[in-house]
Amino acid sequence: MGGDEQAEGLVGPCSREPVPGRIAGFRQPLRNQGWLACLLLVAVTLLAYLPALSGSFVWDDDSWTSRISWLLRDFTGLRLIWCRPTALQQYYPLSGTTFWLDYHLWGFWTLPYHVENVLLHALVALLFWRLLRRLEVPGAWLAGAIFALHPVMVESAGWITERKNVLSLVFYLGALLAYGRFMLFWKEDDKPTVVRSSTPPRRWSAYALALLLTLSALLAKTTAFSLPAVMLLISWWKRGRIRWRADVLPTLPFFALAIGLSLVTAWLEKHHLGAKGPEWAISFPERCLIAGRATWFYIGKLLWPANLCFVYPRWQLNTGSLWEWLYPVTAVSTLFVLCLARRRIGRGPAAAVFFFVGTLFPLLGFMNAYFMRYSFVCDHWAYLPSLGLIALGAALVVRAAEQLRCPAVLYGFASVVLPVFAILTWRQSGMYTDIETLWRTTIARNPNAFLAYNNLGAALSGKGQVDEAIACLQKAVQLRPDLAEAYNNLGNALLRKGQLDEAITQLRKAVQIQPENPRARNNLGNALLQVGQMDEAIQCFQKALEIQPDLAEAQNNLGVALMRIGRLEEALVWFQKALQINPDYPEAHYNLGCVLDGQGRTDGAIEHYQRSIELMPNSAQTHYRLGLALQGQRKFAAAVAEYRKVVELEPRHALAANNLAWLLATCSEESLRNGSRAVELARQADRLSGNKHPEILDTLAAAYAEAGRFSDAIQVAQDAAELAGATAQPELFRQIQGRIKLYQAGRPFHEQPPSP
Repeated sequence: MGGDEQAEGLVGPCSREPVPGRIAGFRQPLRNQGWLACLLLVAVTLLAYLPALSGSFVWDDDSWTSRISWLLRDFTGLRLIWCRPTALQQYYPLSGTTFWLDYHLWGFWTLPYHVENVLLHALVALLFWRLLRRLEVPGAWLAGAIFALHPVMVESAGWITERKNVLSLVFYLGALLAYGRFMLFWKEDDKPTVVRSSTPPRRWSAYALALLLTLSALLAKTTAFSLPAVMLLISWWKRGRIRWRADVLPTLPFFALAIGLSLVTAWLEKHHLGAKGPEWAISFPERCLIAGRATWFYIGKLLWPANLCFVYPRWQLNTGSLWEWLYPVTAVSTLFVLCLARRRIGRGPAAAVFFFVGTLFPLLGFMNAYFMRYSFVCDHWAYLPSLGLIALGAALVVRAAEQLRCPAVLYGFASVVLPVFAILTWRQSGMYTDIETLWRTTIARNPNAFLAYNNLGAALSGKGQVDEAIACLQKAVQLRPDLAEAYNNLGNALLRKGQLDEAITQLRKAVQIQPENPRARNNLGNALLQVGQMDEAIQCFQKALEIQPDLAEAQNNLGVALMRIGRLEEALVWFQKALQINPDYPEAHYNLGCVLDGQGRTDGAIEHYQRSIELMPNSAQTHYRLGLALQGQRKFAAAVAEYRKVVELEPRHALAANNLAWLLATCSEESLRNGSRAVELARQADRLSGNKHPEILDTLAAAYAEAGRFSDAIQVAQDAAELAGATAQPELFRQIQGRIKLYQAGRPFHEQPPSP
């Protein structure tokens, strides 16, 4: 072994003289064709992820895209992303900014989102390759390729939400490259650096760049917290010791950034995301068991990536079980042995394993993460830590080939492992095609995944497959009887099916299990609203808003309840509050339009109806209300267009068919009239309404007259007049009698043109 001042390779010392039999190109592969190699790696990575590229948004993606569209649409939202720590799920404003830019470039077209994720992942692989080459680690090209194609990385690269993971690692590796230049770990010409007793001047511009990139990595995701410790680890690996002035002192600003932003993340994880309660009431011995088992779990998945799952089974912990203690004991023992053996095998293996364990440490169970309520492990937590073991594995393969003086060992290993990994990545990335595929695949691999049943049920309910949704949600409740979200979703599915009493029962269970769940209270209020229990519904909405004052859905629903009991001014205020929270809330725009319409403020009503239609273009009821408002303003052409849209979207909408028929038969604008079409629509409206409404028969009579069928018009009008008299509608009776005289004279009825 070399002395403390000698830089060494990842496995054993780094010799300054050519090793007899060294395989050409191992240390500097494709030196003259670097760009070609990079493009090839990017192309192969994109091909491996091809099934995910055309995928839609899946679980949690909406939390960074469609659900926060009000944050994404302008610079005010961008300012909130940076200035309000609770604007996003976590305070990751740099990641949020990339989604803000995506929204302005592509809207919610998911293909570019996926392509960006995979390209960022490929960039991570290239930076990893570059860093290992600079550190003179054998097999850098192999390590980069393994990382790019390893199926464990699919959860980070194929899942849009984990943009924050890949983006953070890009800046993380960039920071290490800049810091290595500052610390003189290598020279500009990429030749080995010989550390002299008199240290050459450091490049403070590289230090500033490293600090900026570290901050960027932390603002993308605070899993980059380990960066300053890794900087010291590399110093120890290169020199065999850590010096206070030369090594530790420069890292103090990095530690300050990492610790500060990590504390923010930990607070938000607990108080904003809700990582507290019985699921996280884990004793310290139990956390040690989780840490030991999780460490070996990730090592196993990196070595043998079989049966990868989006949600792994959550282990049952038993501190009294001897074999369970083998996990943490053997993990700690391995670290201890590697440290003791460093004089024989070099500091490289110990450094690689310390990197793996150290970067994984916060996610080993010692700190609360929200996802721990579902599983103690998940693939994307291994994204950054895997770099250490992959680098070690690639170096071992190269060293074995060198010792055997057999290049076929290396190339044979690469030709088998890389294609296998690419195929497995192709298969794994297919999970992210859509949300239903994700949860069905998860259930197939983990039949007891209550989260998958719950979320699949919610997705199916949203698609209208209510019966299957109810079955999935009942399974979730069976697996996890205390899961408030499952009762909440089950109640909503039952509401869709019209089983109001059972829906209320399930929603009450959700509120009982989790009284501080504002969405469960909001949904219970919505169910009570539908059965006419206004007072209790209003109380539910008010309680939901006490818990979460910015819950726009509860504000909107409270407005609906107040509107139904005639308190229009109060309702208007709540609809406006909902729109302040979420300006892209179509239901709130519709409801506010209804209130304004009821107050005679038609121009404002039309504006909100139109905005609601922009956001939810297939809402037949909104098109109908807009048509009514436009008709009231005698904007007949626009009203006809809206009614036609209603009939197209909902052919059984009798009122829209009647109103459209009336305009086509009686409109003062001759260009809009169409007697034959008016007859078809009026007949349809009459049939849908049960042939018992005098207003619709009046419309049918006017349509017959416009079509020139006056005898039919007279007969139908007389029937309409008889019904109007029988139902005590004297004004309508008088109007129909006047129109009968026109029909008897062979003239259709037309509305008077608007006054100048």
